[in-house]
Amino acid sequence: MTNKQIPIGSGFGADTTADDVLQGRDLTGKVAIVTGGHSGLGLETTRALARAGAQVVVAARHPSSAHAALADLPGAEIGELDLGNLDSVRAFAEHFLATGRHIDILINNAGIMACPETRIGAGWEAQFATNHLGHYALVNLLWPALVGGARVVAVSSAGHHASGIRWEDVQFHKGYDKWLAYAQSKTANALFALQLDMLGRDVGVRAFSLHPGKIFTPLQRHLTRDEMIAAGWLDADGNPADPTFKTPQQGAATQVWAATSSQLNGFGGVYCEDCDIAPLDIGAQPSFVGVRGHAVDPEQAARLWRLSAELTGIDALTANT
Repeated sequence: MTNKQIPIGSGFGADTTADDVLQGRDLTGKVAIVTGGHSGLGLETTRALARAGAQVVVAARHPSSAHAALADLPGAEIGELDLGNLDSVRAFAEHFLATGRHIDILINNAGIMACPETRIGAGWEAQFATNHLGHYALVNLLWPALVGGARVVAVSSAGHHASGIRWEDVQFHKGYDKWLAYAQSKTANALFALQLDMLGRDVGVRAFSLHPGKIFTPLQRHLTRDEMIAAGWLDADGNPADPTFKTPQQGAATQVWAATSSQLNGFGGVYCEDCDIAPLDIGAQPSFVGVRGHAVDPEQAARLWRLSAELTGIDALTANT
């Protein structure tokens, strides 16, 4: 495996904000879709792209919540999308394709973390299904609007260090662990971007994955206060205690950078963090810094694509090859 995970010295860092990344950029005429673009990092991403002139389509499970969150951003469009429901994914894609517009940026931002064991779709584990399969289906169904020049960004996490794809039990039928399920889904996000970039580069579609950093957002909604205290995220009084946490604006920076920066021209398929290409973590034990080899393995990426196509019945890129 050729190591493409070599930082390029972007000039940005952990403190960079999404607006810093886009300073001086004019995205007028560009169309961006952001899943979950009305909450947490997605909201900050939507705001930053819109301020730079992009036309942003926010894909939200609950459109009423999105309308409330984006009331002061009249330029944002809102469409209903439940990533855990393939019929909803199809309906969103069909509605967008009917507009005849090209997509310049697609940010797969929405996700769930460490939720209680939940089964959706055809009995799929909810984190794998929502974080990965739903976005896999969305990109495939929107493919006609991406061909010709687009960037697809998959929001992964350093959490991927904790687990590769559990090929022997992807759906956790043999015992559920909420954190391993989350980790697997984040590895899937990175592998998806790697394979998508390989399949799409000849038609102008490049893909990237990333760790946004640790940020307090609604993503932690399934965690108790005691769990976050035990993790060192909060002190005994419930106040933030981990100085490495980013603000939401800082957390949104890497996905905005991956979606727009010319510094990444020619670097498709890489995993990023702190607005740079992340180094490969080859230590015996995961450091949760950089990217583990199991998340950037081309053979596993191709295998995951085949599994995803089999599970969803959707494959716009390789079905006829």
